[in-house]
Amino acid sequence: MEAYRELSLLWSLFHILILFMLLYRSRYSRRKAFLLTGITMIPLIILNLVGVAVYGAVFMGKVFILTCTLPSLLFFWFISEDKKGRFFFTFCLADTVALWIIAVTNVADYYFGGGQCILMLIGRLVLFPLIEWAAVCYLRKPYLELQESVTKGWGIFAGMTALYYILLAVFANYPIIITQRPQEVPAFLLILVLMPMTYAIIFTSLYRQLLLYRRQQSECILQEQKNALEAQLENQQQIRRMKHDMKGHTVTLLGLLAAGKLQEAQEYLNDVSTEMDSLIGQFCSNPYVNAIFVQYSQKFEEIQADFRQDIWIGDEELPYMDLCRILSNGLENAYDELKELDMEEREVSVKMKYSHDYLVIRIKNRCRRGLHVEKGTLPPSSKGGSEHGFGLRTVKESAERLGGDMLCYTEDSNFVLDVMVRVKNM
Repeated sequence: MEAYRELSLLWSLFHILILFMLLYRSRYSRRKAFLLTGITMIPLIILNLVGVAVYGAVFMGKVFILTCTLPSLLFFWFISEDKKGRFFFTFCLADTVALWIIAVTNVADYYFGGGQCILMLIGRLVLFPLIEWAAVCYLRKPYLELQESVTKGWGIFAGMTALYYILLAVFANYPIIITQRPQEVPAFLLILVLMPMTYAIIFTSLYRQLLLYRRQQSECILQEQKNALEAQLENQQQIRRMKHDMKGHTVTLLGLLAAGKLQEAQEYLNDVSTEMDSLIGQFCSNPYVNAIFVQYSQKFEEIQADFRQDIWIGDEELPYMDLCRILSNGLENAYDELKELDMEEREVSVKMKYSHDYLVIRIKNRCRRGLHVEKGTLPPSSKGGSEHGFGLRTVKESAERLGGDMLCYTEDSNFVLDVMVRVKNM
């Protein structure tokens, strides 16, 4: 009987780790995270099993929070990418679900299995893989996306989950194990029923936030496409006006040439060429990318910002949808930031050039001195204010979709956005 109990406990402890690692985001690579977890957690699990063998399951159940929960909390907090509400909610979620399975199988074995621990072992052998299967198939992908996209509101959920964990742990083991307090079993069963219902409410709220984030992304993409099409339409209208004006220019040039005024004709032709470039906004030969620069050159001109370009691309075929999305979001973030600065500080530059199989884009703009962004992190999203944020997530997603990456940071009162996208062998 004790062998069944210890085997079921070992199975439970390992599957708590598996469930948590399916849902959390490590700041290390997957291989390194698994290695560190094995080095740290396997000895901790063994020590707890030795404690069960020496002191008994009842005693270890009372001190489990101190001997296993808190040490594992500190370890995973150290290797986790998230340090606040998202991490604590995920940790408490995995532990609470595991504790719920342990409590249910324990009560079921006592009342229906005669306390022989066989039903306990079978229940845990079935329920833990079933929960993990459901997490992989239905929860993991949207949950990781939710952690990536939603940065606020996790604290209250983490607090609720932590309270549920403490409630289950205390109610199940203090002052003695719940199966030895039959008068309190109905209340304990109500808690076991209430907990999944509460989690259903929590995940419904989180899923609605995810849907809201996706809708914001779709609206942002549609707005970018609308802006690009409007810029292209404006270019076409300007070109049609220029074609109409060319008749007058041709008449003038013919008159100057007929009069033998070659110098005047050359100067007039140079003026016409300059006017054509200014009207079209010929920043590069690619019409889609050029339309983005036309649009934002006008916006930067309206706020009297110094807009510099160093663009080394031609009219070659490029993944213009994602590329325009990257440029428009990066330039929009720069525009939002420059509006908040003094007139003499409004500077922004764009560089685009090829490096082997990649197109490298750098957007650099002046920013507030209080803004500080470390390399490898994203600033908080606050579209209502002037902070870089939401659009950068779209930039990162577009870059990764093109086999590249994005990096942003601040240095010397400048915000720098570096993007690499693969453009060869696509």
